[in-house]
Amino acid sequence: MTKETKPTNLTRRALLGRAAAAGSLAVIGGGFIAAPNASWALTVNVISSHQMATIFQMARDIYPHDQIGDEYYVIAVKGYDSDGTKDMIAEGVAALDASAKAAGFADYLSVGWESDRVKLLTAMEDTGFFQTIRGGLVTGLYNQKAVWPIFGYEGESFSKGGYVDRGFNDINWL
Repeated sequence: MTKETKPTNLTRRALLGRAAAAGSLAVIGGGFIAAPNASWALTVNVISSHQMATIFQMARDIYPHDQIGDEYYVIAVKGYDSDGTKDMIAEGVAALDASAKAAGFADYLSVGWESDRVKLLTAMEDTGFFQTIRGGLVTGLYNQKAVWPIFGYEGESFSKGGYVDRGFNDINWL
């Protein structure tokens, strides 16, 4: 009696898509980071792709908003790919990876649970590296006009008469 094998659901289109993705990765090289869903992509020039991916994950862990897409976090962290922050990023990511290794993980990116990553970040929250990343994210993330509607923020109100006459008492969740 022969064992039946189930046919795979791999269509010709899916096969060609995967082949094209693998081929383009080989051409582009290691300095290119792309989301699995292809909603964003970032090329790093000064720091390594591992360092940028770590900072990106840090951003997601420090200011976690499930309703905000990855592309807004990428915009917030891409400024760290510069000569001025290169050494600080290298040292900070190395320290973060070392603390992840001490906790039994390969590096920070391999820590699967957000709560475990937050513990690692909490342990280093007094460092200059963490404070620089956290402080830069406040403006880098929340100053993007595209995320304002997600939070219900309508922007500045002075030019429109102020908040008192324009929605001050519209809060319906209290």
